[in-house]
Amino acid sequence: MAGKILIDMIKLRAAMVENPGMPLPEGFFSKTGDSGGLKTIRELAIFRFTCRRCEDAPCISVCPADALEKDKEGIINRHTNLCISCKSCVTICPFGTMMTDFFRHHRNKDLFYDLTDEKEIEKFIEASPPGIVSITGADESPEENIYMLNNKVLIREYLYTTEK
Repeated sequence: MAGKILIDMIKLRAAMVENPGMPLPEGFFSKTGDSGGLKTIRELAIFRFTCRRCEDAPCISVCPADALEKDKEGIINRHTNLCISCKSCVTICPFGTMMTDFFRHHRNKDLFYDLTDEKEIEKFIEASPPGIVSITGADESPEENIYMLNNKVLIREYLYTTEK
């Protein structure tokens, strides 16, 4: 693959509003080394770039399974192997960061695409709503709201920051 995967979260939200309930493909990297369970690229992006990182995060305190925690950067991490999909975190989030569809695809392997495989990347792009996922030669560009999630994925998102 020449380039990086660019996922436009801004356009994705608009597509979700226009087509509620639309099944969304999910990309992941199979060898993450994360003991918290399989994480989709979109979930990682939401927690890293969209989440408001509440100081006293109500999503963490309301979780009956203790499946949510903050890392040292203040980023929420959901342990998918502990999560019972009760959606208490979705209900209590004052900013609407937590998405109910994080739990919907949870058990449907047909919606997952391994982004370490070039053919799977092509299928992921084709399965995504038009204009949401593409391959780009660009790099991180905060002026264009494009941020690096990892060395293979860029996310276009309005970054929430507490800096003034």
